[in-house]
This record gives sequence, structure tokens and C-alpha cells, in this order.
Amino acid sequence: MATLIRLPKSKLTMYAGDHNPPHFHVLANDGSEALIDLASLRVIDGTVRPAVFKEALAWASQNVALLATKWKELNP
Repeated sequence: MATLIRLPKSKLTMYAGDHNPPHFHVLANDGSEALIDLASLRVIDGTVRPAVFKEALAWASQNVALLATKWKELNP
């Protein structure tokens, strides 16, 4: 598991050899988790509080290229 960034309410991660579609994981400080699709930035599985999702989405929307590069690196 590669931690991409630690935010105040969560951390964003990716796994090597993970399944499609390309996505990242939001691991909330309260233990909840959601998988976010890279193309649409929508939840594809799991659930986190709206404030956690908003925080993760704000960072992810500014770092789409980085997320795509990291996915390709971990999932060739």
C-alpha cells in the first residue's frame, strides 16, 4: 500500500496489483473506507462521512495527473 497523502481527516492510498477500474482508497481516521474512481472521482465502493469525502475530493481534483501516474506505476 502506498500512502499518497495524509490529510487532517483521512489518508489517500493505492495498492500495487489492484483491480480495475483505476482508483484510490480514502481511509478515514474513524476507520471507514471508500474507493474513488480516478476518471469520475466518484465513490465506487464503501462509504466515508461527507466531510471526509469533501476533503479527499478537494485534494484529488487538484492532483488527477499525479494519481494517474501513480496508478500506472503501481499497476503496470
